Amino acid sequence: MSSEPVNRLICGDNLKALDDLIKEGIKVDLIYLDPPFFSNRHYEVIWGDEAEVRSFKDRWEGGINVYIEWMRERVSKMYQVLKDTGSFYLHCDWHASHYLKVMLDEIFGYRNFKNEIVWCYETAGKSKRHFSRKHDVIFFYTVGDNWIFNASAVSIPRKRGKHMRIGIDQDGREYEEKKDRRTEKVYRWYFDEGRLPFDYWTDIPFINREEAQRLGYPTQKPELLLERIIKASSNEGDIILDPFCGCGSCNVVAQRLGRKWIGIDISPTAITLITKRLEKIGAIKNKYFDIVGMPTTLSELKALEPFEFQNWVINEMKAKQSKKLTSDYGLDGYYDKTIFTERAGIQVKQSENIGRNIVDNFETALTRGKFKKGFIVAFGFTKGAYEEVARIRGDLDISLIKIEDLLLGKVKI
Repeated sequence: MSSEPVNRLICGDNLKALDDLIKEGIKVDLIYLDPPFFSNRHYEVIWGDEAEVRSFKDRWEGGINVYIEWMRERVSKMYQVLKDTGSFYLHCDWHASHYLKVMLDEIFGYRNFKNEIVWCYETAGKSKRHFSRKHDVIFFYTVGDNWIFNASAVSIPRKRGKHMRIGIDQDGREYEEKKDRRTEKVYRWYFDEGRLPFDYWTDIPFINREEAQRLGYPTQKPELLLERIIKASSNEGDIILDPFCGCGSCNVVAQRLGRKWIGIDISPTAITLITKRLEKIGAIKNKYFDIVGMPTTLSELKALEPFEFQNWVINEMKAKQSKKLTSDYGLDGYYDKTIFTERAGIQVKQSENIGRNIVDNFETALTRGKFKKGFIVAFGFTKGAYEEVARIRGDLDISLIKIEDLLLGKVKI
C-alpha cells in the first residue's frame, strides 16, 4: 500500500534514496531532473546567500558509456516510482543528449516519448570556431496513455499578425479563423485562451547576474522554466520528485504552486541552501518539510568532500564563509564584530592530530587579519597544539574545537 509522504529533503546518494522510496511504496506524479551533464568540467564556486564554497564535479572517468550506465541505474528506479499517469522530464545538453535519448527510449518505451523541448537562450556558449551553443534539451516522457497535461495552465499570449482573419463572436471574444487546406474545415483560435508553447522555448531567459533568484550555482535553472513544467504536468496536491535537486529551484516552485515534493541531493551544502531558500518563502523546516540523511556521526563527517565538510562546520558554528578570491588570510570562516563579541576567524581541518605548527600558522593569519579571536575546528589535537595555544600572550585568543563536541552541541561561542 502506498503512503503519502510529507515534503522532504533527502541528503544522500539518490540511488539509495530511490530504493527507500520504492520500499515505502511512494508513487509520484512528476519527475524533473537536472543531472550532471557529462561536461567533464570541475567547478569551484561561491554560491548561496552565505557565499558557501562548493566543489562541483561533472567528470566521468571511463567516458560516455560509464556516464550513461550510471544514469540508467538511477532512471530505472525513477521509472518505478512514477504513477501510471506520471510524467518525466530530463534536462541535459549536447554533451550526452543523444545517448540519453536512446537510454530513455529503452526504459520508458519509444512510444512514450512526447517531446524533445529545446530551451533557447542568448548567454554563454560563445566561440569563434563553431556556431554558438545556445540551447539545452529537455526530454519529456510519460508512463501510460492517460498522462496529466494542463494545456490551458501554460498557454502564452497569441500574437496578432497583419494578415490574420480576426472575428468577434456573440460573447464579444476575439478570435483568429483559419481554414485547413486538406479538410476545408474552418478553425477558430480565441485570443483570450492564448496558445500552447511550441517545443522550442525562447521566452524564458537564462538567469543573469543581477536577478534576485541567482545563487551562483553553475547549473542553476530559472524558476519560470520549472513553473511551466510543473503547471503543465501536475495538479495541486500532486507529488513532484527532483532526484538531483541542487540549489532547489524545483522544490521552491513546487511549494509555491501548492504541490507536494521530494528533493534528493548528495550534498549537505545543497540541502542547507535549499532549506534557507524554502524558509524565505514561508516553508519552515519541520512544519512544512522534513530533512533526512544529513551527516550525524563522526564517520559520516570524515567521509564528506573537503568543501562539504568545511561548509558543514561553518554552518554549525553559525558563522560566515570566507569568500574565495578575497583577502581572507587563509581562513575558512569568520564572525563579524558585534557589541557582544570581537571579530573572529575560523580555520577548518578535516583531520586528527592537529599539531603545534597549525596553531602557529593560524596565529600569524589572525594577526595579519587583525582578528582578536580565532577558532581551529578539527577531529583532534595533539598535546603540542594545546601547549602552543596556552603560550599565546596579548590580546589574541585562540580556541581549539573538536568536531565531536560541535556535533553534540557542546560548543559555546
